[in-house]
Amino acid sequence: MAEAFAGDDAYPGPEGRAGAVPTMRDVAERAGVGLATVSRVVNELGSVRPATAERVRTAIVELGFQRNEVARALRPGQHSRTIGLLLGDLTNPFYATLAKAAVAVANAARFAVVLSTVDEDPEVEQQAIRELVGRRVAGLVIVPDQGDYRFLLEETGRRPLPVVFVDRPSAGAPGDSVVLDNEAGGRMATAHLLGHGHRRVAVLVAPSYYTTGRRLRGYRRAMRDADVPVDERLVVTLRQGTPEDAEAATRSLLALAEPPTAVFCTTGFLAEGAIRAVGAASRSVALVGFDDFPLADLLPVPLTVVATDPERMAETATELLLARIDGSAATSTRLVLPVRLVERGSGEIRPPAG
Repeated sequence: MAEAFAGDDAYPGPEGRAGAVPTMRDVAERAGVGLATVSRVVNELGSVRPATAERVRTAIVELGFQRNEVARALRPGQHSRTIGLLLGDLTNPFYATLAKAAVAVANAARFAVVLSTVDEDPEVEQQAIRELVGRRVAGLVIVPDQGDYRFLLEETGRRPLPVVFVDRPSAGAPGDSVVLDNEAGGRMATAHLLGHGHRRVAVLVAPSYYTTGRRLRGYRRAMRDADVPVDERLVVTLRQGTPEDAEAATRSLLALAEPPTAVFCTTGFLAEGAIRAVGAASRSVALVGFDDFPLADLLPVPLTVVATDPERMAETATELLLARIDGSAATSTRLVLPVRLVERGSGEIRPPAG
């Protein structure tokens, strides 16, 4: 869910002054009580006679007044009941799953979530963070871009703001982080292909300053552990991580005089493109993807993947943030979540005989 904010103690309502929004003063006037009484009812502080409290609640409903959590956060010793969530393109199933799980945990704790999608744009991300900090959110969950986060220290220097980074660690700012064991996943995928007899194993690398770089590191480590030289022509770093780019790159690989017999794709989008290219070429090529995607298990040759758990990642990050908001004083935490290989058929294809 996304939360809208209005001015001092007010939200738009069905009634109220022409063109204005109802305030606590409007509620007080409607109920025939003082501002202090309205405040006690709104903030559930008690010490208000039941009949008076009922008049205040009736006025609140009639005017459409809602408490402004931002104003409450400005009071000493209080914070808002809202957290900010910043992540990439929601058309990516990975980010969509993160968002859904984070919102569920926050809502269960009676926190609202302001969601911003920044689509891997550092400038957009900085602006979104500044706006959220200005709204006095209680904390932030961020899937960071490759930008420098020292600006976050300047934005939050006057008041501590809990921050948890997800999927990638931060650069230049302290905070907790929840990440995947990307290197282990890359090593796992490559070792699996090597174990099925492949020696010419290609890797498609999506642009990323952290995740796919660690997966490539795992690929190189597995090749080194198996004493198999890396042919750098088979290591393809794409300018964009789209299925179309991956399809074109795979076609080029298959056109080599000595083409690969297996391909490790460092994201689900890249696996989609590689599948198309291999299918169009009518070639028997082993494939392993990183991250699952819908219908991957229903393909003619179901896709073997390094499976992750974005739902668990988001839940862990949001729970960690809520603990910080509640006053947890533990030192910064870096949690690394495991990944696992799911064998379905495409990664188990053996290289051609001879």
